Amino acid sequence: MPSFDDDATSPDADLATLVGALLASYRASDRGSHVNKHFLPARDEIIEALRLLMQLLYPGYLGRQDLTDENVGFHAGVLLSTIRETLARQIELCLCFTAEGAGPTDVPACQSTAFRVTTRFLERLPAVRAVLLTDVQAAYDGDPAALNVDEIILAYPGMLAVTVQRLAHELHALGVPLMPRIMTEWAHAKTGADIHPGAVIGERFFIDHATGVVIGETTKIGAGVRLYQGVTLGALSLPRDAVGRVIRKAKRHPTVEDDVTIYANATVLGGETVLGKGCVIGGSLFVTRSVPPYARVALKPPELRVSPGNGPANADPNWDYEI
Repeated sequence: MPSFDDDATSPDADLATLVGALLASYRASDRGSHVNKHFLPARDEIIEALRLLMQLLYPGYLGRQDLTDENVGFHAGVLLSTIRETLARQIELCLCFTAEGAGPTDVPACQSTAFRVTTRFLERLPAVRAVLLTDVQAAYDGDPAALNVDEIILAYPGMLAVTVQRLAHELHALGVPLMPRIMTEWAHAKTGADIHPGAVIGERFFIDHATGVVIGETTKIGAGVRLYQGVTLGALSLPRDAVGRVIRKAKRHPTVEDDVTIYANATVLGGETVLGKGCVIGGSLFVTRSVPPYARVALKPPELRVSPGNGPANADPNWDYEI
């Protein structure tokens, strides 16, 4: 055990020094601290509301598994009531959080707007679910390894990422700040697929394997599009105004028309880049200009080197260095 003599600094003094250093850090910049402020949404509550929403969208798969025709209506009603209360409270906090930095916060206005937005969002759920069912079918039709649609709902990370994005997109379109990003970044952490809530995505969308997929804020995707792992739909550069500030509302990400397939690790960049209807983008490509409808874009096959060998004893000792 450590010992302290009369000349050593006491633990209390060490602690006071550390606290002072941290306070100096807090006062040096207000970035990364939420002090002297009153409004902040609760991330855990938002994620819990998201989990309940998924139970509502996929009844019997998530949450209660004893649902019948007799009790499913009661179950949906309880979920809706809980979700409405949680979302209204968290949307109010998101609105007040954003308004707080611009001057006095009109809490009643935030509360009124939050209730109205929550109602409109919940009214959209049947339409969102209808589109999600087309995504489930697209995944089943597009993956011969899928045994049934139940497997897709329960296990496929791409389906989870798309479900969360479609919910977050509705909130984004209704003008809710912060909450949609909390939702999609939770899905990003869970699935490896990073889909911005601002992206507009048509029906029958399928992400196979999901890991490493990135879809930027201003991406527009048509119906029947299929992406494989590692695909990036990103920005070619950050547009800036005359004084060098980033222009945040510019179209920075590609447009992907109906029935396009993009294979693994392809990168498609630029707000003016359009992938025409029905085209196929091969794996590991870097695309920065538009592609006409029904085109096939691929790299020339690489030339492979195959050296004859007579077993480990006669293996070329330099082979590993040449790979």
